[in-house]
Order: sequence, then C-alpha cells, then structure tokens
Amino acid sequence: MKPKNRLSIVLLLILFMLLAACGGGTQEPATTEEEPATTEEEPATTEEEPATTEEEPATTEEETVTEEAEEAAPTEAPAEEEAAAEETEGERKIASFIFTQEFDTLSPLYTGMWFSGITAQIWNAWAWNFDSKGNPVPVLVTEIPSVENGGISEDGRTLTFKLRDDITWSDGTPITADDFVFTYEMIVDPNNIVSSTYPYDQIESMEAADEHTVVVTFAEPFAPWLATLWHGILPAHVLRPVYEADGTLDNADWNLAPTVGAGPYVFAEWESGSYARFVRNENYYGTPPNIDELFIRFVPDDASQTAALVAGEADLGTFIAYSDVPTLQDAGLEIITQPSGYNEGWFFYLDPENGHPALQDVRVRQAIAMAFDRATLNQDLLLGLTQPAATLWDNTPYVDPTIEPWPYDPEQANALLDEAGWVDSNGDGTRDKDGVELVLVHGTTIREIRQDAQAVAQQQLAEVGIGLDIQSFDASVLFGSYGDGGPAATGELDIFEWSDAPDFPDPNKAYWLCSEIPTDEYPDGSNWQKLCDEELDSLFQLQATQTNFEERQQTFYEITRFMFDNVIWLGLWEDPDVWAISDRLENVTFSGATPFYSIAEWDLSQ
Repeated sequence: MKPKNRLSIVLLLILFMLLAACGGGTQEPATTEEEPATTEEEPATTEEEPATTEEEPATTEEETVTEEAEEAAPTEAPAEEEAAAEETEGERKIASFIFTQEFDTLSPLYTGMWFSGITAQIWNAWAWNFDSKGNPVPVLVTEIPSVENGGISEDGRTLTFKLRDDITWSDGTPITADDFVFTYEMIVDPNNIVSSTYPYDQIESMEAADEHTVVVTFAEPFAPWLATLWHGILPAHVLRPVYEADGTLDNADWNLAPTVGAGPYVFAEWESGSYARFVRNENYYGTPPNIDELFIRFVPDDASQTAALVAGEADLGTFIAYSDVPTLQDAGLEIITQPSGYNEGWFFYLDPENGHPALQDVRVRQAIAMAFDRATLNQDLLLGLTQPAATLWDNTPYVDPTIEPWPYDPEQANALLDEAGWVDSNGDGTRDKDGVELVLVHGTTIREIRQDAQAVAQQQLAEVGIGLDIQSFDASVLFGSYGDGGPAATGELDIFEWSDAPDFPDPNKAYWLCSEIPTDEYPDGSNWQKLCDEELDSLFQLQATQTNFEERQQTFYEITRFMFDNVIWLGLWEDPDVWAISDRLENVTFSGATPFYSIAEWDLSQ
C-alpha cells in the first residue's frame, strides 16, 4: 500500500504543477484582451472630433502591431503610450463653427461670396484688418500709409506700403513685395477670369521698390483704397509656376486647397458638402492662436444651424435668422450683432434691350416699392429686431438725411401703374401693356427667411395687379458670374435679392459703373443690373477721387437721393451680422469688415 500511495502523491504533485503552470499562462492573455477594448473606444471620439480622424488610426495600427509582436513584458508600454496620446488629444482645443453656405472657392481672386471671404483672416491675410470699431489695424504692413508718414503722395495718387520684415507664409517662405506685385498681376491678367478686377484696374503702375516696399500709383486719387486693396495675397512661389505652366490660375489646385497661407491657421481639409478644417499655423508671425483647430461644418439651412447650436454641437453660428434669435437665447447662446454695412434688398434688371419693359419705367419701380409692406414684414418675419432699409448706405454718414423708406401705399401704387399705362385689359387679374403681361421673375437663395419674404411680396404685389414668379437657387448658382451663366448676372431674373454692402467701412461701390456691365469680352463685370446712367456713373467716379470727407459726403448725398428716387435698389431690411456663440468660446470680438480679425485671441474652455 505504501509504494502505491507514494506514486499517487507524486502524480498529484505533478498534476498540481501542470495546473499551476496553465493557470499562470491564462493570466497574460487576460491582460492582452483588455487592450483592444481601449482601441475600440477611440472611433467613438473621432466621430465627435473629425479633425483627429486621420491621426488616430495610425496610432491604433502601431499599437496592434506591438501587441502581436511582443509578449508579456511589453504589454504595459503600449498602454502607457496610448494613455499619453489620449491625454495629449484631450488637451487639443477644437472649435466647431456652422456655416449655412459652403464656400464656392477659397481663392480671393475668384469669390465674391461672404462665407468664402470671411475665412481670409483665418488662413490668409489682408494687408490690414479692421477692428470692431472700424479702425484699420496693420497686419502685413508696418503702418497704414498717410500723408503725414509719407505713405501717400501730396497729389493723393501714389501709395507706399512698408512690409514687415518678419512675415512668412505657412511653409516658412518669407512674404515679400514680390507676392504683392504678383497678386496684382494675376488680378488684372485677362487670362484669369477673376470675380472682379476692381480696383486694381484703376492702378497706373505697381512696383516692388525693394523686398519690403510696394509702391502703387493710381491714374487719379483713389479715396477707397483703404477698404478695397489687398484682400488676400497670393503666394508667388506656389502659384507662379502654375501660371507659367498653364497660362492661367483658373484651375489651380490652390484655389480649393490653399495649403500654403498666411493666417494664424493653415488649410487642412475641405470635404465638399460636409466640412472644412483649419489647423494652427506653426509658422505664424503673429500671436500664436489659442485654439488648435477650427472645424467648419456646412449645413443646408437656418433650421439645421439652429438645431446644431441648440444641441451644443457647435460653438459658433452666423447669418442667424432673426426668427431664431429667441430660441438660441433660451438655449443659452449669446447673440452678438455687429454692424457691417449689409442691407437686404432687391436689385432690378434694367437692361433697356433685354429687360422687362415695365421695369424701364421708374413709375412701375416706385409702385412696386409702395405695394410691398416692408415695415410689417420686419415686424412679423423678423420679430421687429430690425427695420426697412432706405438705402444701401443706411447707418453711415453718407446718406442724404432727408431720405425715409418708401411707405406702404397700395392706392398710390395703383395710381402710378395706371399712369404708366399698365392696366388689366384682359381681366385675368394681372396688368398688361402692348400684349406684355406684368409678370416679373424674382430669384433669391434657398434661405428660409428669403423664401418667406418672396411669398409675402408675391401676395401683396398681386393685389395691385403685378405677378411675381418666385424662384430660389442654391447660393453657388444664384451668385454665379456672367461667365458661369449665373441667373442674376445673365438676365434670367427681373428682380434678384440678397444682402449686400458697400466697401465697408468705406462707402464706395462699383456695381453701378457703366464699365462694370458684364459682356462676353468682360465676363467678370459686377453690374448685373446692366444699368448705365451717365449722371449716376459720373457721381460714382467723382466720389472715388474725393479725399476730402465733406466733399465726398455731399456727392454721396446726391448718389443716395438719385438711387432712392429712381428705385435702383429697394431695401427690405437692415442686415447687420448676427452671430451666435456658445459659452465655451472666450475673448470673442467681431468686426464688420473683417469678422475674424481677432481669431488668434479667441479661446475655448474645455
């Protein structure tokens, strides 16, 4: 019995050791299985922070390779690295903005769209910005030229710009006078179908006196230079080779992906129809931005923007519909209104050959102004938060002080239409003359407030016998140039509506110059109304040469009175910039001319 018991004991000891060995082996995989769980959590974060999507998968793949290649000892190292990576990612500040219109392009040469233009202070640079009070603030220049500092010649024709010697492009290349001259050359070159050559086509000569000095000479004194020159600079070292190869910049990749810029942020990505990203410029010559990344999300309408802001999915929204202001305020967002010179209004197509004959008669245009109750529109649709605009220059010192908005007077509107010979001869409810029905095609964007205004106007004009065929377009279509076949630029619309401004904070506007009427030879002309009135044209040309404030003011009194009496433009409502910001954004200030002028100073609480 004893020998048998000893054998049993030996066998039991061997079995116990084997089980212990197996038990020790099972503990290591248990630790290894926990690692993928951490890896699986990261994609959930990347959905909320799209900016980091491209970086995190690369790290995840490296961790997986490490885990498979090494056994027990290395298992703690990847976990430490991952924790450090998560901590670093958690410290990154990503601000999310909402835009209700997507960029048409990012090149300053090819856009007149507000949503594209306001990004200039993010990734590019103006030679100077304007602060919240409309004062110029040097950015690329050392000082604003003046007669006192020698920057403006005695005759007012020559401007000398002194550039800072520490400014660089985001790739580290110095910004020099050559970039300014190249920008000018590309704007006026007929091989580039730019949005407008104005005011560079007024320049007589441009030269780089040295690496940091640009000298501009106009044919005549040019008063609005401060508000119209150098709205974005082109990197010559990037785009000159493109121009030399293609003979144009029209199709340059940089237009849609300007990976080299001059602002506090650098372009990173633009996913058409979805979002755009701008990340901190590590070579920025100014104060380094506090926020690491700006994520701009494109949404189709005001309702989508409001929903995103209320849900806390964005830190900033703009172009806020007045009707949404109470909802946003109730959700805890701050509403900031910034005067920007913008006013919503109607532009009339006045081509004497191809336009609707009724609109050639000022009495018809005056009747339209008095048949549309814009005061009630402002109360009902805009909650009384704004008021009808009388001129494009409202709330500036350049408006004839005797001008008041057209009153709502359908009785007088009917009398004017009768006097003009537009009567309902066939009893169909719509006035006509010489076999032409008084039906006008009205077009605007798909923005809800504009479509609501269209419906109100259609109903009220019908009451005086004017038919309104209302149409709406995506902004990229409506604002298409003459060369692009845009419906407003090519005369497909009798009335077109949007919000516009002079060259704020300067009162200058080139729209109504005869020379700006677009043609096949000049497809980038901005006078889409095709109005060429010698008196008005001479007044606009005169004001541009007047450097004395009082003299220029008097000229604008004449301009505003002429345009008001002749209903060249009909104001619907005053339209300052309305911004909604979350309580996470800090140090936020806006400018009417360069909204994001202080973007580097903004901060984001976590």
